[in-house]
Amino acid sequence: MANSIEQPCYTLINVTSESESYNELQLKMDLEKGDIKVKIEALKKVIHMILAGERIPGVLMTIIRFVLPLQDHTVKKLLLIFWEIVPKTTSDGKLLHEMILVCDAYRKDLQHPNEFVRGSTLRFLCKLKEPELLEPIMPAIRACLEHRHSYVRRNAVLAIFTIFKNFEFLIPDAPELVANFLDIEQDMSCKRNAFLMLLHADQERALAYLASCLDQVSSFGDILQLVIVELIYKVCHANPSERSRFIRCIYNLLNSTSAAVRYEAAGTLVTLSSAPTAIKAAASSYIDLIIKESDNNVKLIVLDRLIALKEHPTHERVLQDLVMDILRVLASPDIEVRRKTLSLALELVSSRNIEEMVLVLKKEVAKTHNLVEHEDTGKYRQLLVRTLHTCCIKFPDVAATVIPVLLEFLSDTNELAASDVLVFVREAIQKFDNLRPLIVERLLDAFASIKSVKVHRAALWILGEYAVTADDIQTVMSQIRQTLGEIPLVEDELKKASGEKTEEDANSSSVGTVQKLVTSDGTYATQSAFSASVNIKKTEARPPLRQYLMDGDFFMGASLGTTLVKLALRYISLVSDCVRQNRFCAEAMLIITSVLHLGKSGLPSKPITNDDADRLFLCLHVLSDRSPEIISIFSQQCRNALSIMLSAKAEEEASINKAKEKPGNEVQADHPISFLQLSSQRGDQATENVFELSLSQALAGSRRDGNSKEVGMSGATKLNKVTQLTGFSDPVYAEAYVHVNQYDIVLDVLIVNQTGSTLQNCTLELATLGDLKLVERPQPVVLAPKDFCNIKANVKVASTENGIIFGNIVYDVSGAASDRYVVVLNDIHIDIMDYIVPASCTDTEFRQMWAEFEWENKVSVYTNLTDLHEYLNHLLKSTNMKCLTPVKALSGQCGFMAANMYARSIFGEDALANLSIEKPYNKPDAPVTGHIRIRAKSQGMALSLGDKINMAQKRPQKSCGQ
Repeated sequence: MANSIEQPCYTLINVTSESESYNELQLKMDLEKGDIKVKIEALKKVIHMILAGERIPGVLMTIIRFVLPLQDHTVKKLLLIFWEIVPKTTSDGKLLHEMILVCDAYRKDLQHPNEFVRGSTLRFLCKLKEPELLEPIMPAIRACLEHRHSYVRRNAVLAIFTIFKNFEFLIPDAPELVANFLDIEQDMSCKRNAFLMLLHADQERALAYLASCLDQVSSFGDILQLVIVELIYKVCHANPSERSRFIRCIYNLLNSTSAAVRYEAAGTLVTLSSAPTAIKAAASSYIDLIIKESDNNVKLIVLDRLIALKEHPTHERVLQDLVMDILRVLASPDIEVRRKTLSLALELVSSRNIEEMVLVLKKEVAKTHNLVEHEDTGKYRQLLVRTLHTCCIKFPDVAATVIPVLLEFLSDTNELAASDVLVFVREAIQKFDNLRPLIVERLLDAFASIKSVKVHRAALWILGEYAVTADDIQTVMSQIRQTLGEIPLVEDELKKASGEKTEEDANSSSVGTVQKLVTSDGTYATQSAFSASVNIKKTEARPPLRQYLMDGDFFMGASLGTTLVKLALRYISLVSDCVRQNRFCAEAMLIITSVLHLGKSGLPSKPITNDDADRLFLCLHVLSDRSPEIISIFSQQCRNALSIMLSAKAEEEASINKAKEKPGNEVQADHPISFLQLSSQRGDQATENVFELSLSQALAGSRRDGNSKEVGMSGATKLNKVTQLTGFSDPVYAEAYVHVNQYDIVLDVLIVNQTGSTLQNCTLELATLGDLKLVERPQPVVLAPKDFCNIKANVKVASTENGIIFGNIVYDVSGAASDRYVVVLNDIHIDIMDYIVPASCTDTEFRQMWAEFEWENKVSVYTNLTDLHEYLNHLLKSTNMKCLTPVKALSGQCGFMAANMYARSIFGEDALANLSIEKPYNKPDAPVTGHIRIRAKSQGMALSLGDKINMAQKRPQKSCGQ
């Protein structure tokens, strides 16, 4: 039979690396002749040595003779740990004779007048696995049920429960004994332990007790209420006819004072009943928990339960009525909680409550203006803007009330929120014809107060495209003149630089810049800060558009030129008076030439680029020639391009939403009908016990989205994760199954003794490289000839890096000349793909992260693949990254491809990649060439992802294409 070393861990003891080495003789001397402190230190050392796998059988009798009789509480506590870990049997499995003396010491401690000694001894007895040691002390354990102190009584119940579970023959009447104890017990912790035992040992007695006190459950303590919830779930799951009897009790527990009880009761209620009233009560309880709980982790967990509720179609209709309650969660300061709340509310909102939701979001927007600025405030504003944007697109009726609120963000110092507002305005003005005059009017009002060059540039494009009346066009022109300042720009800047000013400026500047000071000898002196104050004043007073140009941002100048051309061409088509037409065109051309002149004058911090200069020359050329083809491009095709882009974006979002939708259950005409009253169990959804399911998920990792394909392939994927550690000809054969469960790695190592000798102290010694940490050292085992065993080792993961686990197997052979034998193990490489998941972000966020991340890894493309799209798909499959570049942008064959990719690790680390590949268009069999640039915040992430790409490129073509 295989040896199993999976022993539960009860006590964690830290072993210091600087501890002194002891020999057995010194330990015996300290234990025998030392004082209490020396004996305590020696006993601690013995415990450390036994945990490290050393065998010191000679110390056992010394401890029994000289340490066991001591009455010191610290000694007694250490002795309980010692008896827990010390080997109690001989090599042939028989109990050591010395343990009879220990058993007598247990009995005396169970009758000790001190309740701590009694209680801790009872807790220790729960860990004993030798019935020969327990049998003589059963009467003493029973007697502890009647002790005056609750600490002793509750531990006595736990001891009886454990002994009954492991060795029922020692106390066959345990359920009856504990049931009688439960009837007369008053202490809540004792009642909880007794009820827990009946729940697992004799459910009929537990149900009988619960039925007798069903009306009093609300007054019980929370620890007992939690066990009652578990019992009700198990009973109703096994026997659905009992639901009507106990569901009222669950409803009452939703009002418990304990948050844990309310959470468990709500979860149980949802699994037991799908009635709208039950779902509403459970959801309301969840929302109340989120609002009142201060821990953000708890808020996120309960929010996930609400989101899971929404996945059920019938539950979603109930939750739609609770949208306003869900929005109360926005009072939480955590950005992640707010993000999930807004996402959930957005999916549940309907035409019935959209107006109320918009009112709440408006109030939240107003609150952000009054808050002290910090990083999360800006992100929250951006979140609110995007949510209102989506509300308006889904429900156009509210757009008229939302747009004025959002346009206030244009003057915000947070560029992200203001940019999102412009994205929304651009889409709204294209889709809602009736709102165009309102949007243009509000945009003109806010134009002068905009503080960001990107926002100004986008606002100019919108005004140039959608100012369609002559009055609006004139207003836009006057706003441009106002935000540019005096024209021509160069002459005005030179005047200001030389100190020439108007009389008003001179008067205003002279007042306040002359100061009277007292010198050291007591006389008055006048100091003038004329020139300095002029420069500072003029720098501050510069209009925004001019300031951008003086800072060298002439892309704004090019955008301004395009806007002026659109306005001029549209004005010409609207106004028939030639004089007014020429005046407007001349003004537009003057502004464009002023920008050109300024760019080449040397006054700005950076000169104009050739691209921007060519664009401005083109604008002048269009205004002078006015050919029909160019007019069509400026007046119609720009707007058509926006329409095409928005429709493509809508299609992409629709395809993403469709992929998220769950496929409907197809019911054939000849399928059998399931009647609940005629069935012992519920149908598809409740046949799994959620307690067992949650336990198995905690031990073995969560399942993948319920995908049947994943479940069907589980056997194959497990085999892929088996790593051979030694050769078949080695004396000890070993292989490991590597199971990755988020932040933990569990190594299940199979060790086979291929020799004809008994291997003693066979130890698996492991070490790690990278951000991996071995949690505990595996315990040594004894392997009989041709025997095998499984050893589990846990490794903690701290970040996304390529980790390596290496080590060896060390063992002794009885009667052999050599001290120890060593078998070196093959290295186990931990794949970072287990921690990386595809993610998505906007182009703006991608560019921002690309600029912020300092670690870059450039990988050259070296492959035998000849198709650009095939290489991209292979790369995405190999790295778990998502392609952010739209499919339409990648379609077609031009011999070149550029794509952006993005992924995120479970530790919250972002990974960006830019793919630039090409192949000669006239050589169809030529391989793909190019490079991939990877950027990440940490060096390990960038290097590990680069290594993964290099490994993926070396695979043969057939496997790549598959």
